[in-house]
Amino acid sequence: MASVHIQSKNLDQIDAGFLDEKWSARGDRILRYSIDFRHKSLNLHKVVSAPDLFVLQNKIDALMDTWDAKYAALLLKQEAQAGAETASDLEIEEHEKRRKFATFLEHTLDVDDRVDWEALKSTATFVKDKYNEPMPRLSMTPEPVFEEPKITFFQRILGKASAIQEQAEDQHAQSLAQWQTYKEKREDEHKSQTSRWNERRENFEAEQDRLELEFQREQAAGNSAVDALKAGVEEGREESVLEHASMVLDSSNYFDLIEKYYELDYKTEKKTLLIEFKLPTIDAVPNVKTVRFVKSTGELKETSISQRECKTIYDDACYQIALRTLHELFEADEAKNLDSILFNGTVEFVDPATGQQSESCIMSVLVKREDFLPLNLGSVDPKACFKSLKGVSAATMASYAAVPPIMKLDKSDKRFVEGKDVIEMLPEDENLAAMSWEDFEHLIRELFEKEFARRGGEVKVTKASRDGGVDAIAFDPDPISGGKIVIQAKRYTRTVGVSAIRDLYGTVMNEGANKGIIVTTADYGPDAYQFASDKPLSLLSGSNLLHMLQQHGYKAKIDLEEARRLAV
Repeated sequence: MASVHIQSKNLDQIDAGFLDEKWSARGDRILRYSIDFRHKSLNLHKVVSAPDLFVLQNKIDALMDTWDAKYAALLLKQEAQAGAETASDLEIEEHEKRRKFATFLEHTLDVDDRVDWEALKSTATFVKDKYNEPMPRLSMTPEPVFEEPKITFFQRILGKASAIQEQAEDQHAQSLAQWQTYKEKREDEHKSQTSRWNERRENFEAEQDRLELEFQREQAAGNSAVDALKAGVEEGREESVLEHASMVLDSSNYFDLIEKYYELDYKTEKKTLLIEFKLPTIDAVPNVKTVRFVKSTGELKETSISQRECKTIYDDACYQIALRTLHELFEADEAKNLDSILFNGTVEFVDPATGQQSESCIMSVLVKREDFLPLNLGSVDPKACFKSLKGVSAATMASYAAVPPIMKLDKSDKRFVEGKDVIEMLPEDENLAAMSWEDFEHLIRELFEKEFARRGGEVKVTKASRDGGVDAIAFDPDPISGGKIVIQAKRYTRTVGVSAIRDLYGTVMNEGANKGIIVTTADYGPDAYQFASDKPLSLLSGSNLLHMLQQHGYKAKIDLEEARRLAV
């Protein structure tokens, strides 16, 4: 299953969502991975997305480094004693935040929004670890040295000197022989230790070589993906244009003053980019006017700007965000893929009349390139400029009053199609192995709809393709055994091999599903059952299928020989 690693010095402060995958309209490839993060103490939220796991991991690492630094600064601030200097610093900081919030458009005019493709590529080099185990050393006791025996005067007179000398020489010879045996043993041991050390070192170095090769392959693959994306943008391919637009908007720096979230669509034939941008609420406006240190209590006391001033700043910021987004996308569009851009600004808020969470589109504009590029954005009044582009918006943004968008994004999963009723008209003598493959897929979808209906589940059939992909997706609300389930229907007249089961397992992983089910009119080979034995896969044979139909009050038959004859 696709995964990423989260490395932070403060993992207890990080809440990470699930790795999400956005599929192409045909459902045959993943266009984008995304995962959302929230920092508890900093109260920051960020959705990180990328076209592949290599780029996504780099973005996550960069985000964690940034948040670690900010959290370290926060801890230092918390540890510092509150005082007049702190109050002054906080007041200046709040004024700077409000200045930045009120000049979103001005900031982007000094930024080159074009994508630097080479900067996206990795140029890092792999640094091999050194083998730190010291080489075995040969250590042994020194060779025994012959010491002349001490012969006394009386021993010489008595004629014992010769015997004593001979005895000393014999003992030395024995010691030397023992030491020689010891030396040979130590040398053999050292040779063996050195051999094992060399083997461990060679294995270590081989592993370093393997890691270096793997690093280089991953790096080359990541850099190739950048080149492929660049080529796709230059050719105007839909998924590449969308990814390019996402990269531009992801790079747009709002100083962490707003949570940046958007959805995109692209109409290739009209060269129109559609963007639905989630605008901040008025609560995002930095509204601190003064910060005062109260000596008697040791507290910091804040005063706020007026509600009227807050609304004025908020309204102006919304218009600036719209113009800024249009500017960034048009400026970055070197390949001229965007003849026009639709910007819909939406806001999520709690409706005071109902207390329920609501969402409104409060501004919408469709702008052509030739109308937008001549604008001198450094001198315009944001609201007047927006209106001159025939944009529609609420009278006051802070009211969150909905306006009809000029055009809407189609947010439905384009793989899903309307279901076709098959099961109710199924004759009892219908040979399931001989029915059309499209009707068979709809039959399986209906059957599983009935299977999951008692638990409130839902089953959707995908576009017919006969390519072995996803035929249907079930959404089972059961908190223990449920979740997203991939279903494949195989109207086969021969044994299903292990390759089909491997494909199913790969699809389950790519879809981020909890389980995969494959249903066939035939049966499976032993290797297929063996492959599925330790995985979240269910293999339903023709007899299982007939049994399921009977449980729901339907009868049919499976005659593989007849189906094979009809297919000739």
